[in-house]
Amino acid sequence: MKKRTIIAILSAIAIMFSLAGCDKPAESSDTITIGGLAPLTGNVAVYGISVQNGAMLALEEINENGGVLGKTLAINFLDEKGDPVEAVNAYNKLISENVVAILGDVTSKPTAAVAELAAKEGIPMLSATATAEAITTYGDNIFRTCFIDPVQGKTMAKFAADSLGATTAAMLVNSSDEYSTGIAQAFKAAAADFGIEIVAEEAYGASDKDFKAQLNNINAKNPDVILVPDYYMVDTLIATQAREIGYTNPILGADGWDGVMEVTDESNYAALNDVYFSNHYSVHDTDPKVANFVNAFSEKYNDMPTSFAALGYDSVYILVEAIEAAGTTDRAAVVKALSEINYSGVAGDLHYEGSGDPVKTVTIVRVVDGEYTAYEKIEG
Repeated sequence: MKKRTIIAILSAIAIMFSLAGCDKPAESSDTITIGGLAPLTGNVAVYGISVQNGAMLALEEINENGGVLGKTLAINFLDEKGDPVEAVNAYNKLISENVVAILGDVTSKPTAAVAELAAKEGIPMLSATATAEAITTYGDNIFRTCFIDPVQGKTMAKFAADSLGATTAAMLVNSSDEYSTGIAQAFKAAAADFGIEIVAEEAYGASDKDFKAQLNNINAKNPDVILVPDYYMVDTLIATQAREIGYTNPILGADGWDGVMEVTDESNYAALNDVYFSNHYSVHDTDPKVANFVNAFSEKYNDMPTSFAALGYDSVYILVEAIEAAGTTDRAAVVKALSEINYSGVAGDLHYEGSGDPVKTVTIVRVVDGEYTAYEKIEG
């Protein structure tokens, strides 16, 4: 055999072996790294920073207790600024570094953009907080820690009927936002099953600040409850204006309301009385796991943890449990371990049944005199 032919064969074999190793993430001798995606700057940075803070608290605890598979755990968070294109760029960078799994993303649109790529790569991906329904449909390796938007909509309809005795409801929805419209659609679909008539449906745009015209239209129908599924910067404006035009009945929301007290002036606290929203946990839960987390987070960050922080915290522990159960960082083995996990955490107990959407309870939070109170838990 000619020398040139032998060299060519040996080169081909070397390339084959190098490619065969690509499915297993590279590890240093003493570190296992997870890639993190979050908006750490920009309009939704408050959510990304909360997830990151919760995740890093979990990281510290895990490493203090021996790490994972006998190695130190590291999380490399990259800022995607709340933008799908930036998220894809950050994801590609993390993949080039051969991270074990992806923790992220945080909001739904960037998460969906990344999930489509992660599904093709087969990399374990766990979003702490992205609630849009379609995200986990991209592949069997895509999971989330939070419940999905339709669960929140259905749960709030059940709560309105069973706990508040509502028979009529109105909806005020951000028509340009998938999160807002998704929850509203689920609420409307479930309302009939619980004997609730939708008497008014009003909409607004992403940049709107004045909602009084829509609220006056709603108030004229005298609904027992108003559903307002948006994020807290908008929610506080709507609640304040609703009380100003004379609406006195309960206002319902979803997990985007978490943090509304922090952005509401004390003079407007009364406007938030009888606001009820679905959430992943409550800082007032008496479960020792919750109390220990709240104390540790408050001590570390001098702030109370939102649900985004709790979900970020739980997500790191879920990934670590899966890696430990797999006994390896092989991606297919970690994905299988994730699908079989039974996790008891700060934001509730969860498991997966045939999809990446968790089966878990929903906490209903009530705002009373400027304070969040744990009102009840409902099976989602």
